[in-house]
Amino acid sequence: MSRFALLFLLSAQQLFAQQLFTNRCAGCHGEDARGTAKGPGLAMNPRVAEQSAEQLRAYLERGNAGAGMPSFADLPADDLVSLAKYLRRINADTIVGPEAATEPTRKISWGAPQPGDWLTYNGNYSANRYSPLKQIGTLNVSLLKLKWVFPIAYFGLEVTPLAANGVLYVTGPNQVFALDALTGEALWHYSRPASTGMVGDARLGTNRGVAILRDRVFFVTDNAHLLALDRASGKLLWETPMASGEQQHYGGTVAPLVVNETVVAGVAGADEGIRGFVAAFRPDTGALVWRHWTVPRRGEPGIETWQGKEPIAGGGSTWLTGSYDPSSDTLYWPTGNPWPDGDDRDRPGDNLYTNCVLALNAKTGDLKWHYQFTPHDLKDRDATEPNVLVDTVYKGKPSRLLLHADRNGFFYVLDRTNGELLLAKPFLRRVDWAKSIGPDGRPVVADPRGCPSDAANWDATAFSPVTRLYYFMALEECVGGPTGYPDQTGQRFLRAVNIETGEIVWEVPQPGPARAKTWSGVLATAGDLIFYGQPNGGFTAADQRNGKTLWQFPTNVRMKASPMTFSFGGNQYIAVAAGPNILCFGL
Repeated sequence: MSRFALLFLLSAQQLFAQQLFTNRCAGCHGEDARGTAKGPGLAMNPRVAEQSAEQLRAYLERGNAGAGMPSFADLPADDLVSLAKYLRRINADTIVGPEAATEPTRKISWGAPQPGDWLTYNGNYSANRYSPLKQIGTLNVSLLKLKWVFPIAYFGLEVTPLAANGVLYVTGPNQVFALDALTGEALWHYSRPASTGMVGDARLGTNRGVAILRDRVFFVTDNAHLLALDRASGKLLWETPMASGEQQHYGGTVAPLVVNETVVAGVAGADEGIRGFVAAFRPDTGALVWRHWTVPRRGEPGIETWQGKEPIAGGGSTWLTGSYDPSSDTLYWPTGNPWPDGDDRDRPGDNLYTNCVLALNAKTGDLKWHYQFTPHDLKDRDATEPNVLVDTVYKGKPSRLLLHADRNGFFYVLDRTNGELLLAKPFLRRVDWAKSIGPDGRPVVADPRGCPSDAANWDATAFSPVTRLYYFMALEECVGGPTGYPDQTGQRFLRAVNIETGEIVWEVPQPGPARAKTWSGVLATAGDLIFYGQPNGGFTAADQRNGKTLWQFPTNVRMKASPMTFSFGGNQYIAVAAGPNILCFGL
């Protein structure tokens, strides 16, 4: 065959493969393979690039239903090979490796924080996702447009981006990206392969974000290692195992929090059995500063609440970012369920300090006080919901409050200076497990396995100082169990609660399947708006005063992350992770 004929044949094969991609794949991944709201980008994708043509062919043939990827087993074998080779070709220049960080395409600089930056997982230390930005408001939100999309090869992103000096920092499974805030262009990318032997959410690749301090970005890997990356280039500076010396199923999904020149983070894994902890590390070296265990050992305070075997792996995960009060130098960190969560034969008692909010001295990690929302939990009722700190006049006097809508179905108001219970009221129409919360702060238990199932979850909540309403997503559902409760499909609601009374002021029923894992939280702004994701994939802006929908964008994918807002160059933007993509909106 002549050289010309060979080139012609190769060109024809490439055109055929490209057309095959257009016909079968572009609907989800985009004609340029850079991704859409339905599917991640496949071009310049390290996870695709590190696969052989045979591995890609096999993946195309079997699909991945859990990630939303259909099987292409109906295609002829030659077509599968052509598609696999095409995917290899569009990733020919992709950088891969166990610790690969792309060189930045523009210099990243930093200085004093700007008013429009979003510098922590919740935007501020109080964990109140209420932003003072108001350029986007009720009168112009209908003009909001999608500015850019950045795809990440993971279909269930839970990250909240950080925004500082015109750069967004976002995460995927064992990955960190620095993005140009105006264009979505990747400035650098750090990644490493998934760790072996992981369990739970860590095995799935769940990660909720990073923390930043001066020239460093801090990130927790799936195997609970804390990393420091160079903020300008993404290169690894140091790495430390958070659970050094502990031989348990520790995982990492949390977004760290920088407090007092330390990096504070928690761990996941209580559903498989760990001894939970919160720990602080030095930002320059990764050295441990302090560690606070959430489950006591023999001779330690709280062990009297474990009346069976010593709880060597008693649970108490700490995978949700806490809040912080600089005025009292106090961290407020939520803890998860005891283990085994449904089998209590070896753990009679309250099982401290699971299902709690822990008020910790931020410099030492010492416990100031605790409040346990669900003693002796039998239904995986993690207290890993936001602890929102608010300074306001409450019932006629200036107060320093902690607001918390718990998975057990009760809305709580605590005095955050001492943990005193000020209000506890159901925010669901059906709460059967407890009749009430007594004056001593303990639940009056009726049936510990009773309703609800997941009344609220880890997703963001917000309090408006203008409307004085607390906003969150609630699930009205009771899943049947050994006590014979009927199996109800449930209904999700966006709810606004009066913090003085606990009464529901307004609610908006949500479309879509209630059991879909769509715990997309809320963002409130001084523009009198609430932004949130719906179970059917609609990203929505509503009026804070009545919940009326004012704008909506159909992402057409499952949303599991909470939105944020930032300003740069005099303009306000809204960003949210939806399915495999980071979406950025502006006027």
